Amino acid sequence: MWLADRWSDYEVLACSAGKKLERWGSYVLVRPDPQVIWDVPRTHEGWKRNNGIYHRSDKGGGSWELHELPKEWSISYEPSDKQAEGAHPLTFRLKPFQFKHTGLFPEQAANWEWFMPLIRREAAGRAADDPVRVLNLFAYTGGATVAAAAAGAVVTHVDASKGMVGWAKENFAASGLEHQPARFLVDDCEKFVRREIRRGRKYDAVILDPPSYGRGPDGEIWKLEDKIYGLLMLLRETISDRPLFFLLNSYTTGLQPVVLRDLMALTLAEKAGGVLSADELALPVTTQDIALPCGASARWCGSR
Repeated sequence: MWLADRWSDYEVLACSAGKKLERWGSYVLVRPDPQVIWDVPRTHEGWKRNNGIYHRSDKGGGSWELHELPKEWSISYEPSDKQAEGAHPLTFRLKPFQFKHTGLFPEQAANWEWFMPLIRREAAGRAADDPVRVLNLFAYTGGATVAAAAAGAVVTHVDASKGMVGWAKENFAASGLEHQPARFLVDDCEKFVRREIRRGRKYDAVILDPPSYGRGPDGEIWKLEDKIYGLLMLLRETISDRPLFFLLNSYTTGLQPVVLRDLMALTLAEKAGGVLSADELALPVTTQDIALPCGASARWCGSR
């Protein structure tokens, strides 16, 4: 289990009966979580005194009930692998929006802690005109983009949602990275990868965070089980001669870490060798001495 346990601006305070109580900076929210199948007494005061509760609807979706919560606010993350003392923390804009989300998946910090030192070490040994190039697909609001750029990479950020790409740019600037070279693109990820292959562009690392189901900017349907193997095979053609790392995330219910590992073993690792691992991501629960599972990841690291 890979635990995201270095947050100071975020914590899961408690969990019970399908809900989790979270602190996001100064604000406390209650959100549903299907992994919370235990029903224990709700003794933490946040269950009664909070800034927002997301209520699911029997007809699908749901809505927020808000109490003194601003339209937007920010939280920060201090990675263990900082570039220098006093370096700007990773900073993320948050807001309650569609289907219970806030714009950030805090458990991904466990993956940032893994790949940031890899980028930092590799970048330190390269000339200025030969940066570490990272491709971040299905990149959402840019948590991984910000982390990779802060470690010294030149990131190409691709997502089908114009709104999410705009949000990622805000996080990039809020983290003090506005002068760091990066590309932010609104595009269908598979089509983009095919064009990059034709252009002959190569990347030293790939971060892949696909949804279980989604639609591209022109209505293209994405279903992970049908598409992921083919996309991984395409991505084999985009990696550099000495790739640094590859990260595959999944929030698809029932898709075990070993399946992600198998996918990577049969595609990328088969071509490039290196070291492959996979496990669940989780967040510590402050008052209950347990860990809340939050999807899974497979990590591949090139031989160095």
